[in-house]
Amino acid sequence: MTRLLALLCIVLLTGCAAPALRGTGDLGLVIERASGQVTLVDTSRREPYARIDGFGDLSHASVVYSRDGRYAYVFGRDGGLTKVDLLEARIVRRVLQSGNAIGGSISQDGRIVVVQNYTPGGIKAFAADTLELLSEVPAEYAPGSFSKVVGLADLSGNRFAYALFDGGEIWVTDFSDPRRPQTKRYPAGLQPYDGLVTPDGRYYLAGLFGEDGVALLDTWQAEQGTRRILANYGRGEEKLPVFKMPHLRGWSMAQGNAYLPAVGRHEVLVVSASNWREVGRIKVKGQPVFVIARPDGRQVWVNYAFPDNGWVEVIDTLSGKVVHTLAPGKAILHMEFTPRGEQVWISARDDNKVLIYDTASFAKVGEFAAQAPSGIFFTSRAGRTGF
Repeated sequence: MTRLLALLCIVLLTGCAAPALRGTGDLGLVIERASGQVTLVDTSRREPYARIDGFGDLSHASVVYSRDGRYAYVFGRDGGLTKVDLLEARIVRRVLQSGNAIGGSISQDGRIVVVQNYTPGGIKAFAADTLELLSEVPAEYAPGSFSKVVGLADLSGNRFAYALFDGGEIWVTDFSDPRRPQTKRYPAGLQPYDGLVTPDGRYYLAGLFGEDGVALLDTWQAEQGTRRILANYGRGEEKLPVFKMPHLRGWSMAQGNAYLPAVGRHEVLVVSASNWREVGRIKVKGQPVFVIARPDGRQVWVNYAFPDNGWVEVIDTLSGKVVHTLAPGKAILHMEFTPRGEQVWISARDDNKVLIYDTASFAKVGEFAAQAPSGIFFTSRAGRTGF
C-alpha cells in the first residue's frame, strides 16, 4: 500500500511539473539585448510566460521558426545559433558557429537552418533537428578575399539568396543536397547592405549603400541576371549622414506597392511592384529604420534612427499620408504585428519595456517589463517566405 501511494505521488508531481498546454501559433519571443536573455510571450494574453538566459551576445539578433512553430532559432552577434523549445521554455541546443554573425534563415521544407556570417565571411547550413553542421559556403569573391554576408533570405526549392557587402554580388545557393550545395553568382553593385525577397519568393532585392539604386534578381528567371532599379534610391547626390542603416527586411507590400526606407533621408519611398519604378515619396519625421505593413496592408508603421528614435508614425496606404504619430518611449527599436494585425508590439529599449497598441484606435492596451528589448518575433513568421 505504501509503495502504491509513493507511485501515485510521483505521477501527481510529474503532472504538476509539466508545462502548460499552449498552441504554438499564439506565441512569440522578445530579444533582451543587454542581458543575453529572451522573453517568451503569449500574444492573446498579451503577457510573458517565461524568460530564458544563456544566449550570449544579443546586441544584434534575429529569429526564425520551425514549420510547426514550436522551435525558435536565435542568431546572435557572437556567432551563436541557439534552438529554443517554446512549449517547454528551454534551450534545446546551442552552437558557436562563427566569430561574428547577424542573422539566418530556414529552408522551405524546414529541415535546414542557414546562418550568414561576417567573420569568417560566408554561410553555414545546419540540420534543423540536431544543429549538426551540414556544409558551408565561404564568401570568397576573389582569391583570398572574403566578404561579410548580409540579406540572407529563403527561396523555393531549398535555395537561399544573399548579398556580399564587400564583394558587391548576390549569390544564390541551392541546398537540395545539403552536404553539396551549388552556388551561382550575380553582380549587384557597390556595398549591398541588406536584402529582401518578395512575399511570393520571386524577386530578391539588395539595397546598395555605396551607390544609388537597388539590385533586382528575378529568381524564377535567374539566368537573365540582375538589373538596377530605383536609380534615385539611396544617399543621392548630396551625401547625407546615415545614423543607422535601414532594414529592408521590414519592408511593406500594400495596394500593389512596396514601401521602402530612404537611406539617409526623412522619406519613405513608394515603389510599384509591377515595374519597380518609384511612384511617390512620403515625408516622415526622421531617417526610417523599419517600414512595416500591417498584415492587411491598410497601414504602414515607421520607426526612426537617432535622434528621432522615440517616435513612431503611421501611414495610411489609401491616402498615402501620415495619419498618426506616437511617442511610445525611448529608443524604439522594433515593431511586430500580431498575425491578423489588430495589435502592434513595440520595443522601447531605454525604457526597458514592450508596449502593445491597438492598431485601429492607436490606444495602448498593454505593456510589460523587459531588459533593453530589441527584436520582437512572433511564430506567425513560420509560414512566411523571407521571414
